[in-house]
Amino acid sequence: MKKTFLLFAALIPMLAKSQSKNTFTITGKIGNLDPNARVYLDWTDVLNDGGKEDSVDVVNGTFKFTGELSGVATCRMALAHHGDGKMKAVYAGDAIYFNFGPENFTITSKDSLANAVFKGSKVHDQEDAYNKKIGGQIMAITKNANYEFNAGTPEQRADSNFLKEVDMRFRKRVGDRNAAQLQFAKDNPNSVFGLIALSEYTNMSKNMEVVTPVYNALNAKLRNSKKGLELDKRIKSVKLTTPGAEAPNFTMKDTNGNPVSLKDLRGKTVLLEFWASWCSPCRAENPNLKAQYAMYKEKGFEILGVSLDSDKKKWEEAIAKDGIPWIHVSDLKGWGNEVGILYGVTGVPAGFLISPEGKIIGNDLRGESLNKKLAELLNK
Repeated sequence: MKKTFLLFAALIPMLAKSQSKNTFTITGKIGNLDPNARVYLDWTDVLNDGGKEDSVDVVNGTFKFTGELSGVATCRMALAHHGDGKMKAVYAGDAIYFNFGPENFTITSKDSLANAVFKGSKVHDQEDAYNKKIGGQIMAITKNANYEFNAGTPEQRADSNFLKEVDMRFRKRVGDRNAAQLQFAKDNPNSVFGLIALSEYTNMSKNMEVVTPVYNALNAKLRNSKKGLELDKRIKSVKLTTPGAEAPNFTMKDTNGNPVSLKDLRGKTVLLEFWASWCSPCRAENPNLKAQYAMYKEKGFEILGVSLDSDKKKWEEAIAKDGIPWIHVSDLKGWGNEVGILYGVTGVPAGFLISPEGKIIGNDLRGESLNKKLAELLNK
């Protein structure tokens, strides 16, 4: 008995050492904050299954997160300076996005997360080098465009030509960034940031003839990781959903729990519309969709809305508030929605126009481009 106990006691340091390889600790020090300040962390393991939401109070300007992580995590950290909740911190406050590994590191700043300095994270150092190579984070490019617009005089901001110039510069920077991401993925097939670069590039480009060989050149570990397999599905889904292809069939339940199949709508021109209650651009498009639906419903037009919500109550409330009378389905799995994965949806709103024969005849149509296409098809 004593020998067994001693053997077990000898193993404890070894077990602790082994377990520490899969843990992370983030220590933050932000000065001069409200006593009610709170920090929120949402992270997902890029390469493996796993992720978590967590939050901690800031005590005397200090906070700490610890957790289990076997690979590399991508995360959002948001600071509610006055304890006024996560949503305000994320969407109208102080939020940053970064990657980290199973490591111990610090984040320090005099006033905010936006100005934080990282120390001790090799993954963040690699991410920094990656962002410099591709032209910066997309949020930084967007922030710069907003700054350019707001720096204009009241007369300039009211001038559509000024807005177009700002928009053209923004689009060029995004385009240059996308091209740099593709090149980075080609040059770094063994880097997790090579996989991240190719995944983001694929979100913007539908040219799978360019993407596929770069994906195939990634090392096997990256291709077989969670994010690698997700990218493989998206590559295949784009091939399945190009104009002229037969729209992949599916069955999903409506708000009353009744199954609805895409094939049930054969004989109609169908807009397969991916949206969510929390998506402002989706909700902004609904009045136009309502007008088109009223105009063409009797001519064989139908809308099948697939929600990427995870909260049924919010989904149903949005349907009622917006007064959108077409067919609605969801599996309430959020971004894990099975139909969204099948169709390669990486952002909402996203729409696929399907012919009465079940063929895809258009995608990413909305606003005037959708209205023009429907008029062309149904005003006969």
